[in-house]
Amino acid sequence: MAQHKSAKKRVRSTKKRAERNKTALSKVKTLTKKVVEEKDPVKAQALLTETVAFLDKTVSKGRMHKNTVARRKSALTKHVNKLTAVK
Repeated sequence: MAQHKSAKKRVRSTKKRAERNKTALSKVKTLTKKVVEEKDPVKAQALLTETVAFLDKTVSKGRMHKNTVARRKSALTKHVNKLTAVK
């Protein structure tokens, strides 16, 4: 266990940061799932916009890598585009 004051603070701050990251990544998964499961193209487009905005926010805060987010945004966009092409 940490003995020095700075090490104890580091443990506390790491725990807080890990909790924030966990919450954000959980929300990313939930939003992604909603986009994929949506059948209506209009609603899917609205959910995609919300998801992309949140993904960009996670990158800016350093919670996810920019290439990971770019890959996810691309896949979701392709999925929504397929929905709009079918209708």
